[in-house]
Amino acid sequence: MSDKFLAIVNPAAGGGRSAKLAGAELARLKQQGLRVDAIASMSPGHAGQLAREAYDQGYRRFLAVGGDGTAHEIINGIFSREGRTERIELGFLPMGTGNSFLRDFTDKGAEASLEAVLAGRKRCVDLIRLTHAKGAIYSFNLLSMGFTADVAVLTNRMFKPFGHLGYLLGVFVRVAQLKRRPFKLRCDGDANWDDRRCLFLTFNNSKYTGGTMLIAPTADATDGFIEFVRWGPIGRLGLLKMLPRLYDGTHISHPLAETRSVKHVEFALDAPVDVMVDGEVVTLNAKALDILPGAVDVYV
Repeated sequence: MSDKFLAIVNPAAGGGRSAKLAGAELARLKQQGLRVDAIASMSPGHAGQLAREAYDQGYRRFLAVGGDGTAHEIINGIFSREGRTERIELGFLPMGTGNSFLRDFTDKGAEASLEAVLAGRKRCVDLIRLTHAKGAIYSFNLLSMGFTADVAVLTNRMFKPFGHLGYLLGVFVRVAQLKRRPFKLRCDGDANWDDRRCLFLTFNNSKYTGGTMLIAPTADATDGFIEFVRWGPIGRLGLLKMLPRLYDGTHISHPLAETRSVKHVEFALDAPVDVMVDGEVVTLNAKALDILPGAVDVYV
């Protein structure tokens, strides 16, 4: 087993910022004594393939050089591997447009993350496992359905190069196209299914999404629970008035908002739906969510 880090670099992250800056940052880490190899991903999904192959070659320490999507691919590449038995360690060199997960632990961005790697400072962090009709997906940040996923679909397709501004553009377009619909589910020991119409559902391991949106202010990535936030069928005018409160977390005090800490969620959906997972959108037939307590060691 190698004691080196493998830095998996997404050159496209941050609108190409990662390609320009990653080499110098990794060189600085090496100068400070970190033993690190590096490889670049070439296309969506490639980082996961590289991580899985590296695990087979003996790597157990990884650096995600990019955004949340890069870390998401690394985790899924390894956790989807049959026969995985050893823990992995994950550090971040954040260069993406969102980098939501790290905000739970620091507001100093890359510097704080690199300090944690160099100091060997890490903690056990939970993962969420989404089981669907064709397999499983793992999330370290959040999963969502409804309005938030609708925004992500549009932002990723049209506005992603604009960063935070692009996310806001996606929000306002989706307000104009507002959909409120049910996602039939039940949590933990619930006797009855919940099929009420809603604006969105989010299942959170950490607090932030979209970089600065405090969607689940009471979430804790180390507590062994999924923080479930549900917002009922608010209208366009009410949503526009509430949007600023999504950025300071006070939206959860709205009468149409509900929060729960759960360990298991079961779905009974009639068809595949768009699900935002760590900032990326997949269309699938969701079956269940489960928390995997302390599943990965993260440098924070």
